Amino acid sequence: MSYLSDNYVEETRFGFWFLRSHTWQHHVLRVAINDLRDLFSAPLPANPVLLDAGCGQGKSFQYLRQTFAPRRLIGLDADPHSLNLSGEEAARQGMDVELLGSDCASIKVPDASVDLLFCHQTFHHLVEQDQALAEFYRVLKPGGYLLFAESTEAYIDTWVIRWLFRHPMHVQKSAAGYLDMIRRQGFEFGPQNVSYPYLWWSRAQDFGLLERFGLRQPKPFGQREETLVNVVARKPLEGCA
Repeated sequence: MSYLSDNYVEETRFGFWFLRSHTWQHHVLRVAINDLRDLFSAPLPANPVLLDAGCGQGKSFQYLRQTFAPRRLIGLDADPHSLNLSGEEAARQGMDVELLGSDCASIKVPDASVDLLFCHQTFHHLVEQDQALAEFYRVLKPGGYLLFAESTEAYIDTWVIRWLFRHPMHVQKSAAGYLDMIRRQGFEFGPQNVSYPYLWWSRAQDFGLLERFGLRQPKPFGQREETLVNVVARKPLEGCA
């Protein structure tokens, strides 16, 4: 059965391979999850229900378990082949993961049933971004958290990324654009809950090589186009919105 729809742009063969690589697991996933953990202003929810929206091939599962210790972990993806690989990955890690086949614009879990929703490098693949964000808000419990980590248009709209990967270009946004979208949906966050990592892999024009060789100094925050944005955003408690 296929869950793919017009709401999601499928990855290229190279992209599919890259999402299995050591670079992706250790320099992208692991780093993002650690950064998101540090953006919490309050203690982590104990024994949370955690939904990985766009779990891909399940490479995030081990890091989510180590960092958030969920009592229930749900992996959601629109690609049935990826879900099969996620199941194999969960088995390798000795983890019990519930796998759901659907896109993020229609999540088959009840209202207010999730404590943490992890969406890492998935949102820029989605066409119906407003509907997906509304679904994230719906399934989170009051006081629950959206853990959002994304590449911005400044990175996605480079020749290297356009050549190697596939994305719906008309929905790409800046860091500020994503933050505005999340805030408009009703989520709450402050500057302490946001980071703008400036990592080598997110700069597709030169991958930071000019700086590494001392040929150029990186521009400081506020004087550059941000290529990544991470935010931990909270759904307000009932009666506090």
